[in-house]
Amino acid sequence: MLDSNTAMAAQDLAHIWHPCTQMKDHEQLPIVPIKRGEGIYVYDMNGHKYIDCISSWWVNLFGHCNPTINAALESQLKELEHILLAGFTHQPIIKLSRRLCELLPPQLNKCFYADNGSSAIEVALKMSFHYHYNTASHLQKRTKFLSLTNAYHGETLGALSIGDLGLYKQTYMPLLLENITTPVPYVQSNKAAQDLKDTIIEPANLQESAYYEAELNALGAILTRYGEEICAFVLEPLVQCAGSMHIYPKGFVQKACAMCAEYGIHIIFDEIAVGFGRTGSMFALEQCGVVPDFLCLSKGITGGYMPLSVVVTSDVIYEAFYAPYEEHKAFLHSHSYTGNPLACSAANAVLDIFEQEHIIKRNATLSQAIATHWHTLQTHPKVENLRYCGMIFALDVRSTKRIAPFVMTQGLQRGILLRPLGNTIYFMPPYIITEEEAKYVVEQIGKILEML
Repeated sequence: MLDSNTAMAAQDLAHIWHPCTQMKDHEQLPIVPIKRGEGIYVYDMNGHKYIDCISSWWVNLFGHCNPTINAALESQLKELEHILLAGFTHQPIIKLSRRLCELLPPQLNKCFYADNGSSAIEVALKMSFHYHYNTASHLQKRTKFLSLTNAYHGETLGALSIGDLGLYKQTYMPLLLENITTPVPYVQSNKAAQDLKDTIIEPANLQESAYYEAELNALGAILTRYGEEICAFVLEPLVQCAGSMHIYPKGFVQKACAMCAEYGIHIIFDEIAVGFGRTGSMFALEQCGVVPDFLCLSKGITGGYMPLSVVVTSDVIYEAFYAPYEEHKAFLHSHSYTGNPLACSAANAVLDIFEQEHIIKRNATLSQAIATHWHTLQTHPKVENLRYCGMIFALDVRSTKRIAPFVMTQGLQRGILLRPLGNTIYFMPPYIITEEEAKYVVEQIGKILEML
């Protein structure tokens, strides 16, 4: 007789095509049916529990079945589940929009909603192009975008266009927008870092321009040639998450954005993964000293409960579309579930938790404590480029083999849910994890490394 996990996995494989997955892997790697979650743990059908070390794809900030978020959703369910946002509004979205804008620089005061990260990127790309179309001479056409090497911004066609990970992008090249990539700094391989060797664990804080001078020069050459043809520069500030948790200096972000702005190029910050406290500040832009023209937010915005995303922009952008309908300047973009009241209620509950429990301050202490344990993996012979930024911890494994299936399997056997990115093992937990629980995770990762 099949146990509950095995029986459910068989039913799953009969009908479900999983995202971001080569399904043939599941001939050897079992599907894990999850019955329930509580706090940092998820439980399978047989009652085994696992620490959610990756916050369920980086969305879960305050644990599964969080009482505050649960209560907000239960209350909202009694009033309104959904209403179209074209010509209508509701209290949760008004409250959320006001609160988001109050947390951001005053220039960022207009919110345009969608329902996932890739959609937010699409909105920002279209808005940027359309702004230039509405305001500039049509003799000066801006049809290109600019992004960083090693970038990932989603998997819809516009988002793929500005990404640089061939695994996702290569097949669809004939369908994509025109995009230029400029080099992202790799601190570990930079000549200025040679004397530091493997001791750099906070690359975002390296301010000296020697760490990214060559990359700024490369950007300068691109701008000289194409600067007046580019709509927007798109980047994940500080951490390229799907790009193997690559962390790069905030000084580069500030100077690169300033160079682009001189050419009238918009700045789009993709904070879909790095926003809401992940890099140590509420938003990564705070550390970079840059106010982007467009800020894309999603993932942690609802604490992992409901699909929601938002592009926050300025009156300058908004007013370029404000005209009589017949002038064809309106931004005609929509999603059926845009601004869903349940999702907005969850997002308001998330902001309540940030405020009431002083999460950013608390995370600063927790991050340093976890970093101390993370640093113990530094001396392992198979570990290189150990690093962290806020509540993101990562290391690379020296191996010519694919490590993910083995690491995932071993993790589950030890009660930890891991999902490596290539040869990068990362730890991106819910903020409610304790130091002792984090220490256990690090110890188990160390034991798994010993088996590789």
